[in-house]
Amino acid sequence: MDVKTDPAQLHLGVFVAAAGNHVAGWRIAGALTDTEDFAALLDIARVAERGRLDFVFFADSPVSSVKGNPTFIFGLEPTTLLGALAATTSRIGLIATVSSTFTEPYNLARAIGTVDRISGGRAGWNVVTTGQPGVAENFGRELPRHELRYQIADEYLKVVKGLWDSWETGARVADKATGRFIDESKLHVLNHVGEHYSVRGPLGLSRSPQGQPVIVQAGSSGSGQAFAAKHAEVIFTVQQDIDDAKAFYAGMKEQVAAAGRDPDHARILCGLYPVVGRTEEEARAKFEELAALIEPGSALVTMSERFGFDLTRIPLDGPVPDLKPTETGQRSFLEVLCAKARKEGLRFRDIHDLFALSRGYLLLQGTPETIADTMEEWVRERACDGYILIPPFFPGAFTDFVDLVVPELQRRGSFRADYRGDTLRSHLGLPEPVHPRARG
Repeated sequence: MDVKTDPAQLHLGVFVAAAGNHVAGWRIAGALTDTEDFAALLDIARVAERGRLDFVFFADSPVSSVKGNPTFIFGLEPTTLLGALAATTSRIGLIATVSSTFTEPYNLARAIGTVDRISGGRAGWNVVTTGQPGVAENFGRELPRHELRYQIADEYLKVVKGLWDSWETGARVADKATGRFIDESKLHVLNHVGEHYSVRGPLGLSRSPQGQPVIVQAGSSGSGQAFAAKHAEVIFTVQQDIDDAKAFYAGMKEQVAAAGRDPDHARILCGLYPVVGRTEEEARAKFEELAALIEPGSALVTMSERFGFDLTRIPLDGPVPDLKPTETGQRSFLEVLCAKARKEGLRFRDIHDLFALSRGYLLLQGTPETIADTMEEWVRERACDGYILIPPFFPGAFTDFVDLVVPELQRRGSFRADYRGDTLRSHLGLPEPVHPRARG
């Protein structure tokens, strides 16, 4: 089914880094500190569902860095977590981050496909290629260079999608009178033999209620954009400036079309870090409380892991060094922050504090009305199709957005008052993929 959404309405998801997206957000009174507390994570998902958001999106990194972001010191495996959330929520979309570099495609197809079945078609997969050397050490492998990671991911995704197409809709007959359980004419064995993978199939799951789980991708490097153009249905981007965002949006839509896909079938969502107050004074006070928690150099370890450089020896009060993307580091974040530094004449301390505060995402501080104004402007100007919320801490900062900003957007007609369907695709206004070998 092709579910259309009003182009004037924006899309909203939330990125759940349980200990907060601010480097010290967990220190705020009432903020979540137990990142393995399922009841607390379920509450976040239910708040998102109450706000009629499209999805909750769980980060993951299969490495524990004791000096980095507290979210990744302790954390539940995301597909297992989504399985539990699928059974305890009813409408909210559920997206898990899983690396294509350090997992097997059959296992991934089965895990995400299982969440999709349990949830009734609400699952999505955020494809990451993983740039941290510490992850490779946990698997006894070398970390592939940047370009190779995307080459591997391209084949990986073809295998996963092929496995999800193992069965056409209606393959289960279960005719008790004749004893016929399946229609074998609707079975399609993959028999994939490629450069990196050899996978026979079929997958032991019937076709998804939404055709296939939704593919999400967040890399904005050249390789990441090319990969997204071929495969991604939700593209998560880091943008600070509306003109830069408009250029990225237009360029990305052109690449999607050049890859032979309908550009309207790719949603481009910008990361949004909200600091909401009922008044400007309240919003300012909240911002100042968060800013006061930033200690000199507190984000350097996380930045070093993210970008592939040892930044701990760079003087905070010196200029921003000329950092060239490495083969292992995540390039898009680095390029956005360095561009901002050059444009605004920032010191390295400014970039550090920006990362510590909002991880480089678009920061909107203000009342529900002023935040809604900017959100509408970006969508109206085709800088994005919506937003992935990056709250500084949970649950309070996220609940504030749902209770204050979402009703303002709904009042203006810019966001849905209720769900129009039951699947993640229906929330996003994405069509259900037609099985490539389905008979008319």
